[in-house]
Amino acid sequence: MVTRSFTKLAAAVGALALLLVAGAGVASADPALDPAINTTCSYPQVVAALNAQSPAAAAKFNSSPMAQGWLRSFLASPPPQRAQMAQQASGMPGAAQYIGLIGQIATSCNNY
Repeated sequence: MVTRSFTKLAAAVGALALLLVAGAGVASADPALDPAINTTCSYPQVVAALNAQSPAAAAKFNSSPMAQGWLRSFLASPPPQRAQMAQQASGMPGAAQYIGLIGQIATSCNNY
């Protein structure tokens, strides 16, 4: 039971990390996600924006080394690879609920 709960939590946190910068679905299918794919923000900027704009989501993210690692990898990748990573993330359950947050983070992280 605990393992199942932890697996669900890890999947949800991983999906959150994917969505924070990549969105739910193929980036080219939703121009609103282009800022996330093309962001020039650093990892500390994205995390600071997340902490400021959504403390609850940030708490989940900050407690997941898996999510943090994915975000670091995403931000270190060039935009074409980010788009591919976003496409791979499209199948994550519960992803759609974070679309608004993704836009906020992608358009404001340069302020942090």
